[in-house]
Amino acid sequence: MKPVPHATSLRRAPVQRRSAERLTRILDACADLLDEVGYDDLSTRAVAVRAGVPIGSVYRFFGNKRQMVDALAQRNLERYSERITERLKAAEPGDWRAAMDAVLDEYLAMKRTAPGFSLVDFGNQIPVGARHAEPNHRVADRLTDLLSGYLGRTPDDDLRRTFLVAVETADTLVHLAFRVDPAGDEKIIREAREMLRAYLVRVLD
Repeated sequence: MKPVPHATSLRRAPVQRRSAERLTRILDACADLLDEVGYDDLSTRAVAVRAGVPIGSVYRFFGNKRQMVDALAQRNLERYSERITERLKAAEPGDWRAAMDAVLDEYLAMKRTAPGFSLVDFGNQIPVGARHAEPNHRVADRLTDLLSGYLGRTPDDDLRRTFLVAVETADTLVHLAFRVDPAGDEKIIREAREMLRAYLVRVLD
């Protein structure tokens, strides 16, 4: 079954399989509609219709569309973490370059293919430019916990700061690449990859 958001993103966590499947349909519908109509015109009723569920089912999990989008962002982070973990199973333990490529490449893949991701990603795009929830801190914390063992490093404040700097840098440059070209400007992405390598080589080598 597809991962569902952490319980803290929800008014009520699903207990039964049928309830979890309904939540998945709601979030899938939310993601599709974000691409079609944007956040301003998104409504809980439209999501319910698209998901094929009663409006009460939406309100069982979410008090409003903001909470629903936050849950979608959390699900994106869970799926992103799973994709990185799966990719690194085939890499040599301790290879930070393979880890960096996995982190960047999987983000780019989701940016290009995951419904709603261009607006929501991990929570920092709605309203546009809003960063009060500090999603990049959450991403950096997740990467620290996820990669510290693989890299043979202690998940301390120094490693968290390193990943936070890398995440903030990559976030800014990737968003620039997608503003220049809706498919992601490859030259800017290449520059971003080189900048990340230059920074990480002195910290992780």
